[in-house]
Amino acid sequence: MLLNPVISKLAGKRVVLASASPRRQDILTNVGLRFEVVPSWFKETLDKSSFSAPYQYAMETARQKALEVARRMHLKHRKTPDIVIGADTIVTLEDLILEKPVDKQDAYNMLSRLNGKEHSVYTGVAIVHCRSQEDNQLETDVIDFYEETKVKFADLSEDLLWEYVHSGEPMDKAGGYGIQSLGGMLVERVNGDFLNVVGFPLNHFCKQLTEIYYPPSKQSIHRVKNDSIPYVETFENLSDVEKDCCTHKKSNDLKKKLQKDECSLTNDCLEQGQTDTAVLQNGIMEESSKSAQLPSNIIQLLDGFKASKTLFAASKLKVFDKLKDKRALKAIEIANKINASLCGTERLLDACVALGLLEKTHQVYSNTELANTYLVSDSEFSVHGFVIYSNDRLWTRYSNLENALKEGTCKNQKNLENKPQATNCGVCQCSSALKQHFMEAMHGMMRVTSKAVATAFDLSRYSCACDLGGCTGALAHDLVRIYPNMKVNIFDLPEVIENVPPFQPVRFDSSRLTFTSGNFLEDSLPEADLFILSRVLHDLPDDRLTHLLRKLSEACHPGQSALLIAEIVLDEEKREPRALLQALGMGEGRQRSGSEYKELLQNHGFDSVVVKKTGNLLDAILAVKL
Repeated sequence: MLLNPVISKLAGKRVVLASASPRRQDILTNVGLRFEVVPSWFKETLDKSSFSAPYQYAMETARQKALEVARRMHLKHRKTPDIVIGADTIVTLEDLILEKPVDKQDAYNMLSRLNGKEHSVYTGVAIVHCRSQEDNQLETDVIDFYEETKVKFADLSEDLLWEYVHSGEPMDKAGGYGIQSLGGMLVERVNGDFLNVVGFPLNHFCKQLTEIYYPPSKQSIHRVKNDSIPYVETFENLSDVEKDCCTHKKSNDLKKKLQKDECSLTNDCLEQGQTDTAVLQNGIMEESSKSAQLPSNIIQLLDGFKASKTLFAASKLKVFDKLKDKRALKAIEIANKINASLCGTERLLDACVALGLLEKTHQVYSNTELANTYLVSDSEFSVHGFVIYSNDRLWTRYSNLENALKEGTCKNQKNLENKPQATNCGVCQCSSALKQHFMEAMHGMMRVTSKAVATAFDLSRYSCACDLGGCTGALAHDLVRIYPNMKVNIFDLPEVIENVPPFQPVRFDSSRLTFTSGNFLEDSLPEADLFILSRVLHDLPDDRLTHLLRKLSEACHPGQSALLIAEIVLDEEKREPRALLQALGMGEGRQRSGSEYKELLQNHGFDSVVVKKTGNLLDAILAVKL
């Protein structure tokens, strides 16, 4: 067996499984691995939307589980482990992650989604090697990987699904079923590692351990058609023979190697005593099969506009409003309410179910919690207005993107030229209806990100703030709520200020939150010890940007005043897509990285500039004159 040679390497080492799962314990026990169980305390609260693929979420969760146990044992229990194994299993249907159900209804909803369909089961695994340094600091090296198995459910009746739900088995299982027990009756076929579906990909795990402790020789690796196979890092003194077969590299090189399918194929072949010719042939066949399949990220990009337009259409037709307050309606009822054909409505509703925006049970549709929170037009954190604006205004701008890029300007920028001031509302020479439309969009976006901006830094030392171009005051309301001693003045164009009343809460303290009409590019700035600019700097051409920052620098007193900026901050390598995609539709302004903002602000007299990535729609920058 693959793992047998490795067991001798692990003899006498403290091996820890960071999981309370009895299924994972059984799998590893049955193969002869000796380990202790220390369940992880890591709270699985990672933002799934921040991962480009579901398996990345599973791998990162497994990594955090293992690292939490390693650190806790090192610090609290004074028992530094040698190896900690973390794992996380998720079930996905069309990239929607289905984790453990919260109740029976949730379990039934999950199983109904899987009914008659093929889905993927991913298990992310992290192997953490630990060492205690002389200063009692913990040093760790992490190797992580994932395994995917395709599972096809049979076409099952509602009675059978409910019978399985009432058995109680789904409640602690990812995706709501356990294939090794009663849940096996739901499954029509499995394509891949069966144990991966149970909860731990034993075969892949064995191969990873073998690669770590018995890496192939350099000569063998060079016979494979691969120009960039890194060597394997080792974690203990090996015999003289083993030392000749490996060399130390950084753990990130090791991680890249473990993700190479060619390397895994090579190791398998060497272990089985196959010839170099067979190794080469297998590598070529694997490479050939890879090139024949269109990568998933390309497919997602090709279909991305369809998903966006589905969201836009459902929001435009107020589908989510019809289903608010936990209502559940049949397709014909929704079609009548939105004045649309039954055929078209069913297609739209099913597409929304596939995108995770709606639930479908017993042929009736209902909002997901996500839709109730963000897509119902009158919910507290609704982005309905921004969705509609994206459909009505931004969609057209990006539809003409290739022509705009040729001309060097945004098509819609022509409508915004010669505007006297940039503002959160973004428009000042347009119809009142369009202005109201844009303000609804910006208000919704700021409502969901204002708390993150307001709490990115401790602003309690500032008592008088002025939000320049503060539009509806969404950020200001959070500031006065979070900082009891702060007053905020929203300074914006007269035509903006006259339209803010509908956006105000029924009750708010007008003594601490005021609205003032003015043009911050032309008028004198109000007195304040904290000036705020939200989504302004990226939209300004260089001359107006320089003019505004010069005014702010003159208005800020050294050691007493500060400037708070809310913008999307590019990563230094400029690889994160969100801000870069937005920049494609911009006119004269531009997006900047953290270092570029620092240089810009320091050139205008702000000595201390701190950038905070909030993980929300906007990041925060605090600039202070010392």
